[in-house]
Amino acid sequence: MKIAFYSTKPYDRIYFEPMSEEYDIKIHFFEVPCNEETIPLAKGHDAVCIFVNDYLNAQMIHELKEMDCKAILLRSAGFNHVDIKAAAACEIPVLRVPSYSPEAVAEFAMALLLTVNRHTHRAYTRTRDFNMNINGFMGIDLHGKTAGVVGTGKIGQAMIRILQGFGMKIVAYDPYPNPNLDIEYASIEEVFQRADVITLHCPSTRETKHIVQAKTIELMKDGVYLINTSRGDLIRTEDLIEGLLQKKFGGVGLDVYDEEGGVFYEDRSNDIMEDPNLARLLSFPNVLVTSHMGFFTREAVQAIAEVTLKNADAVQKGLPLENAVQ
Repeated sequence: MKIAFYSTKPYDRIYFEPMSEEYDIKIHFFEVPCNEETIPLAKGHDAVCIFVNDYLNAQMIHELKEMDCKAILLRSAGFNHVDIKAAAACEIPVLRVPSYSPEAVAEFAMALLLTVNRHTHRAYTRTRDFNMNINGFMGIDLHGKTAGVVGTGKIGQAMIRILQGFGMKIVAYDPYPNPNLDIEYASIEEVFQRADVITLHCPSTRETKHIVQAKTIELMKDGVYLINTSRGDLIRTEDLIEGLLQKKFGGVGLDVYDEEGGVFYEDRSNDIMEDPNLARLLSFPNVLVTSHMGFFTREAVQAIAEVTLKNADAVQKGLPLENAVQ
């Protein structure tokens, strides 16, 4: 089996190359992203493997069908960057990695919260210049505060365990509440109203797009902390910026951004930032933006490689496709 592997980074090769030999799979690594211009690179391959900032629209999927592509392999749990209906119409299965390391993302979300609350990123920069003034770095005790968790899947549950370890009260929203969790569920409006900290752990869907926007920001407490390690379009960036200008937020930690394609995972340090919203976000002292790296642990990347190649092997051998997106 031959796989066209898009958006390759050095760490992908470290885990995928040796493992692919075990499955008798040949991977052609391409550093370019998957888009309309690069989809012809998939010719002669049995499958394509794409990452979160790649995409496959209906036209591209029809091109894959003409190339006799047998599978679309996702190195992610989310699949909103693929036209699932077009893939089904072309009878090309889309296989994802439903769970790789929930703890990796949850631990990173907590790291963002601790950082923006206690200003450790700014303190690091200040003390490197031998400026030991702590003015402007005052945070809050998390113990006893209320954390609003939006989405209680595997990552949300891992985050809940961490937050409870800090002595925080949990109020959660999920359209499908888990009766096995010893937490309080409430409406999304009530979660936003009551929480001192809001952390997002839900997929990008029509229902969740811009779940944080002007009307819901207005519901939140003054000084609320907002953390997003899920998908960028859960937040309407323009409204977030307006809320920051109105000093609504105590701190904001973002590992994702709604227009991150072509920017995140790339070195743009010598370029002029053309996205005014991203440039504005980076100018706020109480905002921390990281480049979609919440998943980035040895355990998680290894798990992504293992599941992705098992998915490919299942296609190759005609086995049940357990991780197919329906």
